[in-house]
Order: sequence, then structure tokens, then C-alpha cells
Amino acid sequence: MTAPLNISRRTFIKATALVVGGLVIAFNIPNAKRFLLPGAAPEIAGADAGKLPAPNAFLRIGTDNTITVMLAHSEMGQSIWTTLPMLIAEELDADWSKIKVEHAKAAPEYVHTAYGIQITGGSSTTWSEFDRYRQAGALTRALLVAAAAEELGVAAAGLKTENGFVISGDRKISYGDLAEAAAKLETPKAVTLKTPADWKIIGKATKRLDGPEKINGTAIFGQDIHFEGLKTAMVARSPVFGGSVKSFDATAARQIKGVQNVVQVPTGVAVIADNYWAAKQGRDALKVEWDLGPNAGLDSQKMLEEYRGLAAKEGLPAAKAGDAKAAISKAAKVIEAEYVLPYLAHSPMEPLNCAVRISGDGCEIWTGTQMQTTDQQAAAKILGLKPEQVKINTVFLGGGFGRRANPAADFVSEAVQVAKAAGVPVKTVWSREDDVKGGYYRPMFLHKARIGVDADGMPAAWEHVEVGQSIMLGTPFEAFQIKDGVDATSVEGVADSPYVKAIADHHVSLHTVKAGIPVLWWRSVGHSHSAFAMESLVDELAHAAGKDPLEYRRALLKAHPRHLAALNLAAEKADWGKPLPKGVFRGIAVHESFGSYVAQVAEVSVSKGAVKVHRVVCAIDCGLSVNPDSLKAQLESSVSYGLGAALQSEITFKDGMVQQSNFHDYKVMRMADMPKVEAHIVQSTEKMGGVGEPAVPPVAPAVANAIFAATGKRIRSLPIGNQLA
Repeated sequence: MTAPLNISRRTFIKATALVVGGLVIAFNIPNAKRFLLPGAAPEIAGADAGKLPAPNAFLRIGTDNTITVMLAHSEMGQSIWTTLPMLIAEELDADWSKIKVEHAKAAPEYVHTAYGIQITGGSSTTWSEFDRYRQAGALTRALLVAAAAEELGVAAAGLKTENGFVISGDRKISYGDLAEAAAKLETPKAVTLKTPADWKIIGKATKRLDGPEKINGTAIFGQDIHFEGLKTAMVARSPVFGGSVKSFDATAARQIKGVQNVVQVPTGVAVIADNYWAAKQGRDALKVEWDLGPNAGLDSQKMLEEYRGLAAKEGLPAAKAGDAKAAISKAAKVIEAEYVLPYLAHSPMEPLNCAVRISGDGCEIWTGTQMQTTDQQAAAKILGLKPEQVKINTVFLGGGFGRRANPAADFVSEAVQVAKAAGVPVKTVWSREDDVKGGYYRPMFLHKARIGVDADGMPAAWEHVEVGQSIMLGTPFEAFQIKDGVDATSVEGVADSPYVKAIADHHVSLHTVKAGIPVLWWRSVGHSHSAFAMESLVDELAHAAGKDPLEYRRALLKAHPRHLAALNLAAEKADWGKPLPKGVFRGIAVHESFGSYVAQVAEVSVSKGAVKVHRVVCAIDCGLSVNPDSLKAQLESSVSYGLGAALQSEITFKDGMVQQSNFHDYKVMRMADMPKVEAHIVQSTEKMGGVGEPAVPPVAPAVANAIFAATGKRIRSLPIGNQLA
């Protein structure tokens, strides 16, 4: 249930009867033994495969044969609402039409195996839960078979399961009829999982379980939450980060019909009203005098010059071997380039919102969140409660991209503060403008590289300096992520690049800038800027050497078969080397992130300074693909998201204020501008990687490299925008 509803006693009894007397199976999502970097490859998928599940998360079989899977993760469009139940259904031999799904509660039982908190992020859900969810299905099946064996008076070994039934010859019993008896049996000490040869669901294209309700409008998102007594609030926040309220006059705001109250909270001034429009009008009518604080002078151009000054010097070492400077001085040729990427907003389609109801002994929250644990802890601290006294109802997320996984729990904390000050249940809503102007951002980054090449045009020495803000500094993850002053997420994709690591003389360093701009992981984290720099640089090297960009990469990656598998498949499907229509040119890029390897070929044309992307061919090696349909959808989504950032999106500052406000000036991809996207999957038995993010990083360099092929102009800063005019 996502919100309090008026339910009759008769309806309630009917609903609970589906579970009462049924079988409840628990499976383990154990506490983390280590911390996995957001951009790092998974290391522990299957690590606990030899252990039986312990009671933490639950699978329910109702007496009506429904099977309800509780998700410890959040569905935000990436299709885990379907993928994780597929794992259970496979081992359970379930009737897929009977599968139901619910978001799990916020509780310690549901912490992520790698992160140590309840979180959906890092493109980690499917590989991290692959064994446990299958074990849950296999354990349930074993209990059902044992119960059927007792009822039929036969040996369990002679029974089989199929489509929600246990079968003995011409007799069969439904799982729902066996649920009560199975619940009374002792849990087996071991279960056997199916081999891939026996899979009927895993690896097969499967329609999304959340598709129908999202199409017919019955799906519940945070914006849909409403119940009797719930008010809506909007908050007037400082136009400059770090600013505060000096004074305010709410006289005009209180005269707006529907406005019920105006209260000051730590983040600004909140207008509480009967509905969104009244709250917005009331906020617009507020008169607030702000102390703009220390960040009133922030200016993007001045920051860029500061970055350039820092990049002229070595930063803290992130990766080094040999003597890069000495080797560069002896090189046959030196390639030097600077790459700049702007601040970016996350821009989920559903702006932030959070409904809060505070009672005498607890608090209940309805929101779309990627990080339940920190939100729960933050709310408890504000209210002087224990975390278990705060109930978080996770609803569908209308996009997240990292914005709804904030260690600062900003939008949830604010909503709790508003409800506390108002003394009534309140849903605090952010407008699109609020989110663009006052959210958290992907940091601006500058990359400066000097590469010495040999007589054959191959890299012989590499010196690389990065400048940007840390997304981990000041968060609970700082101790895990920052070592010797270097935030691993700032340098991922460069410090560990196969291009760099293969060179005997290399040096990668980092300058971490402290600014008053809140920053946060953004879809693909550090790889979102490092791939653009690295794949553009490699393209520069290839052209300087007079070599085909594909063949040049093949030579550099000859010891990296998974890079090559993705690269070769993308090139094959894009007909690399074959003629294109007049005026159309190709660019290529390949990058590894989150344990997956993605290559893309972009076909573009440039006319009168305008760039048109006609086609993007994308290939991924992510290991096993549980649901190929969902995987391809995520690749298409990533291309769209990455193209918007490459071509149009940026956040800039002047006089301390964000200059963009909505989609008219913070531009994202529109349907009319979308190219044809072809998604291809490398058939792989390698370790599983992520899917939701790895196809974002290669988009920008593939397009920029195609633009160079078309015009001879190298794109070294994003967004591409009007650079070719």
C-alpha cells in the first residue's frame, strides 16, 4: 500500500486472506563485508552461493497461487521489477502470470551486499542479487515438493514442478494449495540451482511486469500520493548555494486562496497549501530577503580559468609508473590537449517530491528514493526517533540517475522539516526549476593530457592531470573512496584505463577543488567525463599516426578481449569501413565501466554548423543478459541520456546563481532529435556487470570523433552546442 486508503473491513479481510496461511520464504541480503566503488567492477557476484538464505527479505506464496516478490531495490525505469522476479520464477518453476512485485520496506535486513546500506545504484542490482534471488526460488520449490510428497505419499525425488504445480504422474497440486503445509516444514540445509542449459526464463526476452500499470496510469509515483489531510508545500530557497533567510514577509502569500501556513525551515521558507497551484502562487507572492553568503561570486568562466591554472601543475598522484616527463621529452612526437566538461543536472522526468506524516510515536514517508537507509536515518535524527520508527514507503521513481541517492538525504530531510514545522502531513514538491537551479550536479571537470608517441605513432608515455570537485568528500563514503587525497570516482576511467596502464611511463594526477556547489554522482559517475577525454585522445592519436581509429584501438587493446568483443561487434553491425551516404561520417569509442564493456559507432552529419546524429550502433559485453529486452532498452536510454549531455546540456554560474531553469535552456534530447539506435549484446559467459550506466560514457566521444571525421575540427569541450557555427 502506498498511501492510507479508505478500505472496508470486508475488503481488508479479502486482501489479507491471500497471504494468511500461505508460505513465506526469507532470503538473505547480508551485511556488507566491503565497500564497492560506484564505478568499480563487481567482485562478489556469487560469493555467497554456497550459503543458504537467512531471514531478511521475503517471498510470499498466497493461497490464491500468487507469488509476491519483495524488492530490496527501487524500480526507476531500469526494469528490476521484472528482472529480479525472473530469477525467482526460474528456480521456482512458477506461473509467470501469477508473479506480483512490491517494494520492500526500509530496514537493515535489506542492505546492499556491497554498499552496506539499502541502495539502488552503481548498476549493481542484478549481478549482486543473482544468486540470492535464485536461491530463494530454489528453496521455495524444495519446500513445496516436500509438502507434496507428504500429501501424496510418494518420494520427493519422483516429483517434478512446472508452471506453479507439483506433479506426480497424472496428479498435480498447485503451489497455493501446498503453501500452508510447506510453511510448517523444516528448511532444507542445501538446494541445487539449475544449470544454464535448463533455464526457461533467464536469458529470454520477457515483457515488463510494470508495463501495463505505467501505460494505463495506475502506477503510483511520489507525485501521485494523496490522502485525507495531506497538504502540499513548496519551499523558497536561496538563489545562491549556502545563502540563508535574513527576513521574510508572508502577508501576500497568506492571502492566496488555499494557502494554509507559511513556516521557516533550515532550507528556506515553506508555503503549505491545499494543492500545488496554491502553494506555488503563495511562494511566488513571498517577499524574502536573503543573505547570499560566501558563494555569491561564483562564476563558471572564472572557475574554468582557475582549473586551467591548477592543471598546469601536477596534482596528487592517482596512478604512476616509470618517468612520464622524461619519456615524453624523448618521444618522436607529443600530443597535448585539454578537455572540459560542464556541471550537469540529473533532470529525472519526475521532479523531487516527498510526503511525510508525523505521529506521536513515529513517522511515515512516501517517496521515490534510491537510498532508503540514509533517508530513514536522516528523518529519525530530525525527529528524535529511532530509525525503525520511521517507515519509508518506496514508490515507483520517475527517473533517478543518482539524484535520488543522496547521502545528504536533502529532499527527504527538507520534507520532514516542513511537516514538523507545519504540524500536519505535508507533501513537499520541487518544480522543474527548483530541481535545475537548486539540486546537486555532476561536477565540472578539466582534463589536460600530454602524450608522447613513438615513431609508429603508438603511445610511449602518458601524463594526465584532472581538476574537479570530489563527490565523496564530506560524505559517509569518504573513508572508503578517498585515499591519500584522491577520490577514486574522480579518476576512474583514466587511472585504471587499459591505454594508460599498458604504458611503462605514465602519470595520472588529480587536483580536487573545493567549491560551494553541491555535487553528486550522475549516471555513470566519473566515467561520464573520463571516457570523453580518453576516447577523444585515442582518436587524436590514431589520426596523428595516420591510422584507422578502429584498427588503432584494436592494436592498443589486443590484451583486452572483452573490450575487443564489444568493439568488434559494434564495428561489424555498423559496417565500419563501408561507404556512407554523402555528408555522413562515423566516429567510434569503447569504454569499460561498472564491470561492462561498451562500444559505440555514431553516424553524424554537419550542415551550417548544426550537428545531426543519424544512427548510433551500440554493443555491450555485460556477461550474462538476464532479460535481453530490458538490457537493450537500457542501452537505448543511455544513448539518449548521453547524447543530451554531449550536444546540449550544461549548468553554468554567474553571480553565484545557476543560469538555467527548465528544459528550454537546460536542454535534453527530444524525440525529434533522436537517432536510430541499434543495441547488440555480446554472447558472453564472463562475470556479470552493470547495464543501467555503462552505455552513457562512450556516446559523447563517438559523436565528437565523428564530427572530426566530418569537419576536421576536434571537439574538446562539451556541450557541442554551437561550436561549429
